[in-house]
Amino acid sequence: MGSTVDVNRYDASHREWVAESVRRIKAEANRSADTNLIAVPLPAEWNIDLYLKDESTHPTGSLKHRLARSLFLYGLCNGWIRRDAPVIEASSGSTAVSEAYFAGLIGVGFIAVMAESTSRQKIELIEREGGTCHLVADPSRVYDVAQQLAVETGGHYMDQFTFAERATDWRGNNNIAESIFAQLALERFPEPEWIVATAGTGGTSATIARYLAYTGRRTGVCVADPENSAFFPGWQQRDRTVRTDTGSRIEGIGRQRVEPSFLPTAIDRMMVVPDAATIAALRHLEAATGRRVGGSTGTGLWAAYRLCAEMLGAGRTGSIVTLLCDPGDRYLDKYYSDAWVDDAGLDPAPYRARLDAFLRTGELP
Repeated sequence: MGSTVDVNRYDASHREWVAESVRRIKAEANRSADTNLIAVPLPAEWNIDLYLKDESTHPTGSLKHRLARSLFLYGLCNGWIRRDAPVIEASSGSTAVSEAYFAGLIGVGFIAVMAESTSRQKIELIEREGGTCHLVADPSRVYDVAQQLAVETGGHYMDQFTFAERATDWRGNNNIAESIFAQLALERFPEPEWIVATAGTGGTSATIARYLAYTGRRTGVCVADPENSAFFPGWQQRDRTVRTDTGSRIEGIGRQRVEPSFLPTAIDRMMVVPDAATIAALRHLEAATGRRVGGSTGTGLWAAYRLCAEMLGAGRTGSIVTLLCDPGDRYLDKYYSDAWVDDAGLDPAPYRARLDAFLRTGELP
């Protein structure tokens, strides 16, 4: 008879550290208020309500606060995050800001691997939260560089682009979709025609789409995509191997590959939004409401306006929700800079004129 083989890796002090880290993260969520649902002004006679889910009010100022919280809980509970090793992430900025915050909360180091083109404001926010920024010239190399740094440091590569869709509890537990429907409950159109998302990892659109199916909603999910992104052609062609040669100019969304967390089969519609239209939409919103928002919000807002015009043309009333992903003060050197816009070869003026005409006529070709 063979002898019993027994390998014991139980570490009581590590278990205690994990338990305390999870407690700190859950306590942070418990003391954080829900984000606001803001009505966007539209002509009253349209009988269409448009809302922005304002994720900029999270402690780290963006939609990615929810994702970072989920990723840290996922990594801790899987045994991947250790108290004596750093967390490394490939990011276009906002996720890294939020992950640096949670790394500081539980007392581990954090390294963000980002493109050199990332806005200076985001880099400063990451460093303010105690993180370190590792910048690379080629945005498509952030994944490989992050993985290599994890090997070299003995740290954990968080890999938001793979784990975003599975780390979040899409059935509920105060995810963004559940929050939206709770806040719409007393509105005149409590079940929106569309929820518009944009895709960086694809995790948010996957969470929303799964929640809608799980709770039996008829609401459609539309993903707005910027220029130079692989998501739309990959979705249109049903081909996850699609690649693009150029990176997105809209930080946080649009990728050169179809990310593992992007769930194309759950999405009802996709729309490519020209980058100049994104600039026009975010500047138009500032003029109308005084709010400065990031580029991903401008992309989603343009798509939401297009959907409003379609509803008007079809004689339908109802509501639409899109996301205010992060504040515009992170992009003062980009989307709010005329010099940057000119250098990028973008002309938002024709799209701004179309938006002005849309609010007069209800038509947005």
